[in-house]
Amino acid sequence: MPPFPAPRMPPVTTPTPLTYRDAGVDIDAGNEVVERIKPLVKRTFRPEVMGGLGGFGALFNLSGKYREPVLVSGTDGVGTKLKLAQQLNRHDTIGIDLVGMCVNDVLVQGAEPLFFLDYFATGKLHVDTTVSVVGGIARGCELAGCALIGGETAEMPDMYPPGEYDLAGFTVGAVEKANLLDGAKVREGDVLLGIASSGPHSNGYSLVRRIYDRAGRPADLDLGGVKLVDALMAPTTLYVKPILELLGKHDLHAMAHITGGGLTENIIRVIPDGLGLDIEASAIVLPPVFEWLQREGAVPNPEMWRTFNCGVGFVLVLAPGDVAAVSADLQRLGLAHRAIGQVVKARGEERVHIG
Repeated sequence: MPPFPAPRMPPVTTPTPLTYRDAGVDIDAGNEVVERIKPLVKRTFRPEVMGGLGGFGALFNLSGKYREPVLVSGTDGVGTKLKLAQQLNRHDTIGIDLVGMCVNDVLVQGAEPLFFLDYFATGKLHVDTTVSVVGGIARGCELAGCALIGGETAEMPDMYPPGEYDLAGFTVGAVEKANLLDGAKVREGDVLLGIASSGPHSNGYSLVRRIYDRAGRPADLDLGGVKLVDALMAPTTLYVKPILELLGKHDLHAMAHITGGGLTENIIRVIPDGLGLDIEASAIVLPPVFEWLQREGAVPNPEMWRTFNCGVGFVLVLAPGDVAAVSADLQRLGLAHRAIGQVVKARGEERVHIG
């Protein structure tokens, strides 16, 4: 019987060496981003920051600043305003929006924002774009007086389409326990003092972009001396420094940051049960960008009020007798404002009335 033939073995091949860069992650680009943002970040540091950028954890020394500190934290993004920023290739102010969405929230309870962390994620790291975005975050932190104490830049191939990135922010603030604003001071008859926004801030942009696209993307349309695209991309107003100054001088009963949910759903969050709001529709004077959005989108008033800030970015709740003094200080601080309503007894389940 003839012997069985020897089995045929496949030829031995050596696989082509692969690197992390071959897989789509450029460590060198990430290191370049870190080196370029270091001076931007350093400008935001406060005396309480311990160490520099690059550690595994960020250190902040709170000792000696407060007697009974209450920490107030907040996290947020900028929604689909990111899509518009990427579509327009305008990346330098979207970071200010990110900071504003977080620090204005913790400010509501009377807290001073102490430090901020950011998360930047993209499919492929473009150094100039990343530095521009983080530069905006650093600028926002400077304007708010908080330290950009750390963050994460993540390059994740196949997770995001080319040219797209995502942002998230996180902040920690502190307030003396005795000064915490929790709505307990709010009384029937209190006045709602609305402080002007810079535009839509970072809310309602899924509707904004739908209207903008349907109108043919008229970027250069003039709105009273401002191009439409500039009005839509105007960064969120940072209310921190002026409002902290007010808190040091006046007895404010409550505050509200007008974000997602608009005027209808945000102010009521700081009003105790049993009380409601009577907001004067005539006091809500729509700035040109909101007029354009409402007209082009045929958006009904109730939908405007629950989607956008409609020109009112922050609201103070205070006793009628304090309105004149607070108004004088707001004017001195350069914050346009007006009374937009008052606190009333709740009318059954309808706690917010705009009319």
